[in-house]
Amino acid sequence: MSTSVEQLESQGDSARRRKTRDRLIDAAYEVFAETGIHAASVEMITERAGFTRGAFYSNFDTKEELFFALAERENRLRFERLQDGVDSILPGLDATSAVTDETLSSLVMQFLEMQGDDRRWCLVQSEFRLLAMRDATVAASYLEYQRNFQGELAARLEDALRSVGLSFVIDPVAVTRMIVNVYESAMQESILEGSNVPNMSRSPIVLGTLPPLIQSLTRPL
Repeated sequence: MSTSVEQLESQGDSARRRKTRDRLIDAAYEVFAETGIHAASVEMITERAGFTRGAFYSNFDTKEELFFALAERENRLRFERLQDGVDSILPGLDATSAVTDETLSSLVMQFLEMQGDDRRWCLVQSEFRLLAMRDATVAASYLEYQRNFQGELAARLEDALRSVGLSFVIDPVAVTRMIVNVYESAMQESILEGSNVPNMSRSPIVLGTLPPLIQSLTRPL
């Protein structure tokens, strides 16, 4: 009986700890986007989350560690949306027919519509990239995070293409970097212009660049 009680208490502690971490991550996301990562203080984050400094340091050692926890969560959400798109959109295509520019444009738009508004995440990532470029102690961890993300995204894109009878003609990670760069460039321009476009699915840069880029870097299996 005592073991069961101990297990229940342990489960309760774990649930509370996860809830605390989630609230700190949510608060950090807001504060990082509003003030920038360098200007954001631990006090600002904990106050926004409704906790003390002790709650922060019982979960994270540094703001940078908190960013990577935020990045892991946000990227997981985006991978889930990508998989939802693969599961719901691609089965409707005929893998025996050639994928045209028009088809690719439609696919790109549908996938991007599922991503929602990434402006805030673009701001936070840009801030952290600058921090990593200035701080050698952060740079190695940031590079590892970025390469892991690009590698996983490349594998998922490769699987999605294979399902419609296509493959990349060069290294999938290199193609993924190009796609991500185009997307981020369009997002940054949209932010600078103060555009009210809800997401990048209607961006002229995205629609004018990604479909022909993907078309030129793929071939039938």
